[in-house]
Amino acid sequence: MNPPPRTIRYNWQTRGHLSNSVEIFDKEIEPEEKHRVSSDGLSRLLQNLQNGTGEVVRKNERTLKICLYVILNVVFVGYFAWATHYFVNFSSDSLASTTCTGYGLLMIIFILVYFMVAYYLIIKPFLLPIVIDGVDGKQFSKIFSNRAVKATFYTVIFVAIGVYLGFDTRDNRRRLVPLLGLLVFLVFGFLFCKHPRHIKWRPVFWGLILQFGFGLLTIRWDVGRNIFDCLGNKTSKFLSYASNGSAFVYGEFLVYREAVFAFQALSTIYFLGFIINILYHYGIMQKAIVTLGEFLQAVMGTAICESVNSAANIFLGMSEAPLLLKPYLEDLTVSEIHAIMTSGFATVSGTVLAAYISFGAEASHLITASVMSAPAALCYSKLTYPETEEVIATKESIQLLKSEYSSALDAASKGAAMALELVLGITANLIAFISLIFFLNGILSWLGFLVGYDGDSVWTIEQAVGYVFMPISFIMGVPWDESEMVGKLIGIKTVVNEFAAFKEMGKMVLTKRTKMIATYAICGFSNPGSIGIMISALSVLMPKKRSAITSTVFRAFIAGEIVCFMTACIAALLIPEDSL
Repeated sequence: MNPPPRTIRYNWQTRGHLSNSVEIFDKEIEPEEKHRVSSDGLSRLLQNLQNGTGEVVRKNERTLKICLYVILNVVFVGYFAWATHYFVNFSSDSLASTTCTGYGLLMIIFILVYFMVAYYLIIKPFLLPIVIDGVDGKQFSKIFSNRAVKATFYTVIFVAIGVYLGFDTRDNRRRLVPLLGLLVFLVFGFLFCKHPRHIKWRPVFWGLILQFGFGLLTIRWDVGRNIFDCLGNKTSKFLSYASNGSAFVYGEFLVYREAVFAFQALSTIYFLGFIINILYHYGIMQKAIVTLGEFLQAVMGTAICESVNSAANIFLGMSEAPLLLKPYLEDLTVSEIHAIMTSGFATVSGTVLAAYISFGAEASHLITASVMSAPAALCYSKLTYPETEEVIATKESIQLLKSEYSSALDAASKGAAMALELVLGITANLIAFISLIFFLNGILSWLGFLVGYDGDSVWTIEQAVGYVFMPISFIMGVPWDESEMVGKLIGIKTVVNEFAAFKEMGKMVLTKRTKMIATYAICGFSNPGSIGIMISALSVLMPKKRSAITSTVFRAFIAGEIVCFMTACIAALLIPEDSL
């Protein structure tokens, strides 16, 4: 016997709400039933049930997040109190001696964490608006819009810098040679400017001031230098943990004993991509980048998109940094696109630092170079390609993309997977370009052999580019007897890539000062392979702007190369020879 049909009753007066208006009875359907539910009504009911369930789930997620944050804070504060008690009562070390390794480092981390929490939860949303409203911004802008006031202000700053350098180099005037190099690079940028009549000097002057200021804090000032040395050591230590994972997969022989580049240095990229994606998922990366970007915009007067991208290039690569601004890329002006490409060519990604460190480069100098090159890239890009259009994407109209990952585990696994593409790209480019160099060397050595140049005097492309970049090395502060070697490094970096240059530098016998200058000079992505990467990546992100990208990419490539030289000049000006 067949079961009786089921009748569903629905109270139409309570649509959109969960109630007891749905009744299911095991009885036959009455033909004259007034409240028979149609398929449309049933779908609305199921939608209401789904919406109600989703709301409950979201409330539960928020509750769980709050509970998790409370637990983490209790654990962190409790551990800090425990460590403080132990340090005060049982430790014999002074606080100053532990700022990089012990309790002092924990105290710094504790202060920074809760300062950032207070800044984003209290200071930025509540206190800053009160301060800003209390300042007469129009009057302030009116004062500094006066040409005489601006000229006086910049003159005072640059005279102060000149007096400092004159006093600091009184024992060795040869240290002022990089000042000549800096002037040469700026004049070159002005002579080849796309629109010289539209140059706004505020980004140029402030870029130089910030670059010099960052260098003064991180290179010349003992405290700042110690901080960045500590940060560099911690970075090296952090990245070294990737070797444990590499050794597990590839074996200790390839990773530790032979130290094969593809298995040791490049494997670190997987680990760093894994970590960066987790930071991105939780919004930590975005907050750090936006804070730096807003600072650069406020000081230099550049557009928000190019400022945020320049700050992002301190941590991310040339193809990853623009992703943060993906919805607004189609609205960028040609000058902004040029600035974004210049920043990409002038800096390196945090994911590849371990590879450079494995070749002998100092982590502190690599980090300092990335920080100093951020304002310098904006400075030089606005000198060589100033703004002539109306900027559409403003600070008030943009909002950074949030994480699209479903969880931290999803973000981490996809970060490691995306790192695979980067590793394969680096490996492929290294194999191809180094093979090309050996091929060209073979042709040159044969041509030299035919006219009597063989043995120690054999012709090579490294030797040729070394001679070409030798004068540039000299005006950056490199002694003349080492200029050819540094010129060779710059040539390899420009013709092949910075990986090959850092590897070659590891084989050279250079003084510490010269090695430091060379590190700053070659710490950038300005190489032929990066031009292809830049064009392909940005063309996908903003296809309507492809013509602007291809027409300005080579100009941006040259600008990015010179930004690295400017950073090397500032570093050479600030570091005394007796401190190395």
